[in-house]
Amino acid sequence: MAESFLTGIKEHFGSGNYEGDEHGGASGTSGQGLPTGTPGNFMFATGIECSYPTIEHGKVRRDLLEECGHYEHWKKDLQLVQDMGLKVLRYGLPYYSMHKGPGEYDWEFADKVMAEIQRLEITPILDLMHFGVPDWLGNFQNPELPVHFAEYCGAVAERYPWVRYYTPINEIYVTAKLSAKDGIWNEQLQSDKAFVTAIKHMVAASIMGNQQIAKHRPDCVIVQSESAEYTHELRTERTPHIQLENKLRFLALDLLYAHHPDGEVFSYLRKNGLTQEEYDWFMVGEPPGYQIMGNDYYGRNERMILPDGEVLVASDVMGWFNITHDYYLRYRKPVMHTETNIFNPDEAPAWLWKQWVNILQMRKIGVPVLGFTWYSLIDQVDWNRGLEVKEGTVNACGLFDMDRNPRPVAAAYRKLLQEYGQITIIPHGELFEQTSRPATLKVEI
Repeated sequence: MAESFLTGIKEHFGSGNYEGDEHGGASGTSGQGLPTGTPGNFMFATGIECSYPTIEHGKVRRDLLEECGHYEHWKKDLQLVQDMGLKVLRYGLPYYSMHKGPGEYDWEFADKVMAEIQRLEITPILDLMHFGVPDWLGNFQNPELPVHFAEYCGAVAERYPWVRYYTPINEIYVTAKLSAKDGIWNEQLQSDKAFVTAIKHMVAASIMGNQQIAKHRPDCVIVQSESAEYTHELRTERTPHIQLENKLRFLALDLLYAHHPDGEVFSYLRKNGLTQEEYDWFMVGEPPGYQIMGNDYYGRNERMILPDGEVLVASDVMGWFNITHDYYLRYRKPVMHTETNIFNPDEAPAWLWKQWVNILQMRKIGVPVLGFTWYSLIDQVDWNRGLEVKEGTVNACGLFDMDRNPRPVAAAYRKLLQEYGQITIIPHGELFEQTSRPATLKVEI
């Protein structure tokens, strides 16, 4: 019998744990351990709920930073982020109260919080507009919004030069739909023209704001958080307006990323006030910096319409993986799961793990996934009614309750972090660690 090649290997190198193999070989790291914040590692995050739309035709401002107790407990909240082992935080400054007028800002609260975030070595993804605007700007029908918001973005980037990650405007599509088509927030209009107007003003504001950020941080990373939507129409004969809605869910990102929509959507845009000159302006090219497509997914993002018109929440029929994969194939941008939660605290740990399975599946097919976010750190208020009515109902969807005590999902997230906290964005992602070089290439090759 011929001698086995293993004989020589054992004589020269031993019986395993070979010297040098610890550098990513069979005895290299598995990716276990709490996050370290290393560039190129997967970004595990949470967020502070910070919505501030107006309701009752502008008479009532919903400020969730206040309603969830963050103005009082901001230092404790930031400490909880660190105690969880998290290195990344989606954080929204209260734009509506900070921007007092053209060139006029109130930095008092922001300066305190941002200094503490920096001291704790937390990486903020800074959210600059979250469902509302200052009273003096009116609402999303104001064509002056892009100019004033861009000025604000530039002022923030100049004041906090150490911040690299931004979400200029959170969920543009949802903001426009609830404000201008469903009649719930802000301008409370219900027309296609108002919807298109809100969309184009916000996308233009995001682009111009992004440019001002890039002036100060040419290496900025823009995490554009958008809702991953889909409606299943369970009828043999489809309803045209529902099928159109399944196309319009892409509209904000189409304009933001200079992706030509199909003919039906283009016709809809032109009929409802988007001029050819405005359309051509959007299609010149995508904004500067490094663009990340963030997709938010809640069970209620996916709906089923039955033959009799009844609407049911479809929770996980397609799920984050399948819906986001459609978005990825359309835009070919690196992905981040930027929001998820569930209102039942007993079911939240299972929901967390289900979302993580979706991310693992996305990684398995080779899509670069930058990070994951449980939203939010603290319970929320009245999101069961979409903030439409100020009832004070606590939504038990946070990692911690209103008294800052942990909910079961906090322990589950900690367990997830301990198991996966040091994985890279893609296998051998160290080779492609996030460079501090300014972004340069702006075309697909």
